[in-house]
Amino acid sequence: MAYVPKILAFAGSLRKDSFNKKLVRIAANGARAAGATVTVVELNDYLMPLYNGDLESEKGLPEEGKRLKSVFLEHDGLLIACPEYNSSITAVLKNTLDWLSRPVSNEPPMAAFANKVCAVMSASPGGLGGLRSQAILRPILLDLRILVLPVQFAVSRAHEAFNPDGSLKDAKQQAGAEQVGAAVADFLKRLNSGR
Repeated sequence: MAYVPKILAFAGSLRKDSFNKKLVRIAANGARAAGATVTVVELNDYLMPLYNGDLESEKGLPEEGKRLKSVFLEHDGLLIACPEYNSSITAVLKNTLDWLSRPVSNEPPMAAFANKVCAVMSASPGGLGGLRSQAILRPILLDLRILVLPVQFAVSRAHEAFNPDGSLKDAKQQAGAEQVGAAVADFLKRLNSGR
C-alpha cells in the first residue's frame, strides 16, 4: 500500500478570526490535494499553564499537553502559521512547544517533534507579513529536531487579503499558500518512497 503523509496543521493564535488560522487551512487544503491526510487543530482546545519547572516537577505534563502530544506523535509533518507579536512569535506558540518538548519516561528525546518535516508561514496586517516571527520560529524548530523546509510564505496587509470564506483574494497568493502545504506532502512522500 502506498505511503500517505499525515500532516498536523495549526496556527499559533487563539483569536477566533485569526488571519493565520485562515492561512494554515489554505495550506492544509494544498497538502490534501497533494495526497496527504491532514488534521487541523486549534491551540484553544489544548490550553496549558505557562511552563514552570516546579509545576512540571509536581504534576508532570498537563492533561492538555498529553492530549496534544499524542496528536503530534501520530503525524509525520507539520504546517505552522505563526502570527507576529511585537516582532516575535506568540506566547501560546512558544508555551506549547516548551511543554511538548518536555521528556516523559520511556519516550525518546523530543518525541513529539524529532524527524518531522515542517513548513512555516505567516500573515500579518504589517508590510512584512510576519516574516520576523518566521525568522525566530525556524531556529526553535530546528533545535527541536524538526526538518524545516526552506519554503517561505507570508501574507502582508492580511486585514485586507482574505475573502469572507477564508480564501485569499489574490489567486497567486491562494496558490502559493496551497503550494506550501503541497511541499510538505511531496517531501514526505519522497522521503518515505521506500516504505
